Amino acid sequence: MRTPVTTLDQRYSDPGAVATPWDETRRALEAAELSWISTVRPDGRPHGTPLVAVWAGDALHFCTGAGEQKTANLSANPHVILTTGCNRWDGGLDVVVEGDAVRVTGDDELKRLAEAWTGKWDGQWQYAVREGSFRPQSEQEVGTEPVYVYAVQPARVLAFTKGTFTHTTHTF
Repeated sequence: MRTPVTTLDQRYSDPGAVATPWDETRRALEAAELSWISTVRPDGRPHGTPLVAVWAGDALHFCTGAGEQKTANLSANPHVILTTGCNRWDGGLDVVVEGDAVRVTGDDELKRLAEAWTGKWDGQWQYAVREGSFRPQSEQEVGTEPVYVYAVQPARVLAFTKGTFTHTTHTF
């Protein structure tokens, strides 16, 4: 596992605050039920949408249909931001992951990730692996478009603790 350099930005943190440890930030990514992804459209306009993600190994993973806007955006520009947290201003931890999305196509890795999706959401997200992508597990959904899986190894992760306010940067 890669270990980041962790720093506290005193300008945006309460006096006496300490940096949020990487283990705490990583646990927030592992536990998040919903994240938001920001991508860039081929014409330069931003695109944001909610999705579910899985932290596995040293990367945050998400999936999207082959015909979706995210897929078109990532074909032109792999830079992404994934965010998660809570909608309170006075408590909780918000996390921002910056990096490049790289498509995962190896069957062994995809099978491991399909199991992670199934386990994280108690079987609500189930995928079969075929032809370098996820496919719906249900027989009724056979023939639907492939679901591409992407990995984002963070270049930088920002952690914003609220209540006692901190602005932490984890750089890889």
